Amino acid sequence: MTTYVPKAVQDALDAARMQGLKSKSRLRVSVEDQTFPVLRMWKDGFSVEAETAPQLRGLVDLYDGARHLSQCLIVASDLEGDEMCYEFKRATPAAESAPLDFYRAPDAPVALLAQDDSRL
Repeated sequence: MTTYVPKAVQDALDAARMQGLKSKSRLRVSVEDQTFPVLRMWKDGFSVEAETAPQLRGLVDLYDGARHLSQCLIVASDLEGDEMCYEFKRATPAAESAPLDFYRAPDAPVALLAQDDSRL
């Protein structure tokens, strides 16, 4: 038995695999006003389609649907088939609120009620 696959069949299989990766992932990378679907993501990087995405470099934002996941500093690492792989130099998770610049005790009250002097 041979494992020879005609070039047309191999191209169709590669196109179907790429389409499956694009439709399965909700992750997107945003650079300025452009967004590109993330095909795969791992602990210290991600990949996008090499054909449609330009050479990305620098600061990008990573989204899961509409939810902002992180702001990342990236560099291109290598080309694997139809995917361009990028590595994180830094990935800062996005926060819902600004960080506090003071220590908040765990048992601190949520709010303070003012004493009404007219009732005394």
